[in-house]
Amino acid sequence: MRNSPWLVFTYSVIIVLGIIIALPNMLSQSTLDKLPAWLPHSQVSLGLDLRGGSHLVLEVDEADLTKERLQTLLQDARRVLREKNIQTKSIVLNNNQIVVTPVDPAQSSEAITQLQTLGNPISTGLSAGQSDLSVTANGGNVIVAFSPAGLASHVDSAVQQSLEVIRQRVDQVGVAEPTIQRIGANRVLVQLPGAQDPSRLRQLLGSTAKMSFHMLAPNNQPGPGVTMLKDDQGNSYPVLDRVEISGDRLSDARVGFDPNTHEPIVSFRFDSAGATRFADITRQNVGNPFAIVLDDKVLSAPVIREPITGGSGQISGSFSPDTATTLAAMLRAGALPAKLTVIEERTVGADLGADAIRMGIYSGIVGFVLVALFIFVLYGTWGFLANFALLIHTILTFSALTLVGATLTLPGIAGVVLGIGLAVDANVLINERIREETRKGKSAFAAIDTGFRRAYSTIIDGNMTALIAAAILFWFGSGPVRGFAVTMALGLIISMFTSVAFVRVTMIEITRRRKLKVLNIKPLLPMMFNPYGRHIQFMKARFFGVTVSALLSIASVILFIHPGLNYGVDFRGGIQMSVKTTEAADLGKFREGLNSLGLGEVSLQSYGDNNTMAVRAQRQEGGEEAQTAAVEKLKAEIVKIDPSATVTGTDVIGPKVSGELAWAGILSVVIASLAMLAYIWARFEWPFAVGAIVTLVLDVTKAIGFFALTGLDFNLTAIAAILTLVGYSVNDKVVVYDRMRENMRLYKSMPLREIIDRSINETLARSLYTNATAFLALLPMAIWGGSAVESFAIPMVFGILVAGASSIFIAAPILLFLGDWRRRHAKPAADAKPEAEIIPPDAVEPRKSIG
Repeated sequence: MRNSPWLVFTYSVIIVLGIIIALPNMLSQSTLDKLPAWLPHSQVSLGLDLRGGSHLVLEVDEADLTKERLQTLLQDARRVLREKNIQTKSIVLNNNQIVVTPVDPAQSSEAITQLQTLGNPISTGLSAGQSDLSVTANGGNVIVAFSPAGLASHVDSAVQQSLEVIRQRVDQVGVAEPTIQRIGANRVLVQLPGAQDPSRLRQLLGSTAKMSFHMLAPNNQPGPGVTMLKDDQGNSYPVLDRVEISGDRLSDARVGFDPNTHEPIVSFRFDSAGATRFADITRQNVGNPFAIVLDDKVLSAPVIREPITGGSGQISGSFSPDTATTLAAMLRAGALPAKLTVIEERTVGADLGADAIRMGIYSGIVGFVLVALFIFVLYGTWGFLANFALLIHTILTFSALTLVGATLTLPGIAGVVLGIGLAVDANVLINERIREETRKGKSAFAAIDTGFRRAYSTIIDGNMTALIAAAILFWFGSGPVRGFAVTMALGLIISMFTSVAFVRVTMIEITRRRKLKVLNIKPLLPMMFNPYGRHIQFMKARFFGVTVSALLSIASVILFIHPGLNYGVDFRGGIQMSVKTTEAADLGKFREGLNSLGLGEVSLQSYGDNNTMAVRAQRQEGGEEAQTAAVEKLKAEIVKIDPSATVTGTDVIGPKVSGELAWAGILSVVIASLAMLAYIWARFEWPFAVGAIVTLVLDVTKAIGFFALTGLDFNLTAIAAILTLVGYSVNDKVVVYDRMRENMRLYKSMPLREIIDRSINETLARSLYTNATAFLALLPMAIWGGSAVESFAIPMVFGILVAGASSIFIAAPILLFLGDWRRRHAKPAADAKPEAEIIPPDAVEPRKSIG
């Protein structure tokens, strides 16, 4: 048996290119700058949880957008009907439509025709070319409203325009490497690295920034056409509704300082048309007050002392340097087309990000070392090859992340670590198969060929179930959860190359060069537990195993009901802060002070060490301004209680987002389970699929009970853990099922119970070893990974143990029960068939019946 030179060359090129592409991730920026230009310089981007920064999701307020567009349409409707001499009794806004009542009902059709001219054609989508207006007759009235397609078109246009305005605003304040992109139909994602002030970001990104200049009512008397507006100090002004000049005419805005008071001011300049109009207004209104209004709030209302003909002016008020800078940036960038509501906000301090990187790297390295040591002890000198493949796997994973432009988050590091554990699974399967073939007396090359061929289908089935979980996570997840799904999926795909293709070629080459006749893969320590040659009758304990599992699942359901899960801010909405103190935090003192703020329920929980705690407050009534005010109150009180305390991270989640995340989490678990059910049904038979899914339900309920018992945060990361457990659990069962299917083909006259016991004994070594490697890979992450991944790593460590036990004591007994049931209900004619002779498994068609 020889390797193709072209195959060896291809594999070598892939590995060398992977190392070169991944290398920049190990080098500092100064070292990278010294490298030749033809070498790769790209690095994997770090997520905000690793480098610190702010993450905001803003949603276009469709109600506000519709209201504004209808206000404009109302004026246009009055104008066009007046020009066509169509007399009306009234033209009024009623909810989201305009109701026109002609004096002469005979003119209704003419009114409809004229009002339809106000519509604009939709430019995109299936309704392209149609009018965005719906104009219909209703009795003696004419109803004008935006069509659903028209409204969707306006929202789409508003989102596109908002992206540009936000990008200009962010550029104005000088934030490096921002991420600004559209998500969904009406949302914008903004990620800003570095230390950011969340309240300032809300003001910068959420404010519409529509500036207008108005005269005040004569003698300060309110009346028709007058709206009472307030300034920051609470003073009220009777502002005329008529806009004398709009902020669209501004050409520039800069921050300056008043030479007398030394307070920050904002100087502005109009374009040529605006300057002319501004000069006319000030010339005609000398001695009268002039209100400068921003988003329905009076910034200042100075008295015009003399005509201003230079086309410039200034806004003074109680500005801080930061608020003045933000206002100038918003005016320069222009107004948003509609109000944007901040529905999700996450802020991570740079120090917390640095800690996360350190903990992630350390726990990842320790996990890799533990797995490598275990493999070396397990397979001796051949373990070097498996560990080298593992190292290549890790390098190629980072090169793939670099090539696809993925963002590495702390859960993403957990995905890489888990990928290492799952990659070992393929190595263990192959080595155990080769050991089996060697014990049967096969030569080295024959053992390699048969071992790889027999293990390949099992590896494919196991990886496919895990990939299904990763795909569901990516589809329904967001942010760091998607990062975890990407790294896990890449790790699984790459393991097919490193653990199967690369190891096979290398093993053949070593065997050929060393002229080995027999391939003995021996453990380093002879004293290791050896499951070979044993025949444990597992099915004798089937009732005990099922009973214990059922009782544990029932207990988990009871724990789910009471005390219930500790839902994180992702699922219940509200405010969550990470606080770090120099000394041990006095939770009682903090609890007393924070509960006195009148923010409703405020809970505290210590985690990691005595110097770190999580502060949670319920969602505040009153919109986004109330959330910002609550965050500021909490921060101020925390510093007041302990001046050494620092807020290292903040999450603010609205009820809409939390509801969506909860629904997506439930849906993702259900869809993943059904997808795996379908896959196993297609690859095996329905008893296998039913056994796997029933066991899966029991495994998931135990994981839920574990969350309830430990009080760990049940958040997006927890959903990732459960979905990964789903994939891992099914993967574990697939290996056992695959051996059962093989033995059913081979031993047709053997009772099903004996086949199941035999199959479990034959795969026991693999099950123990792969569970041990996955456990070792994740254990350091569970211990040192920190709060960002504890909801993933700790339940995974528990789930790995549960999944290993359930494959033997739950899935197998269910399969035995279903197989016996089907045999008892089989037709008598089937029992009368002659017994088939034993046929080698490779010569049998893929599917055979149980029993």
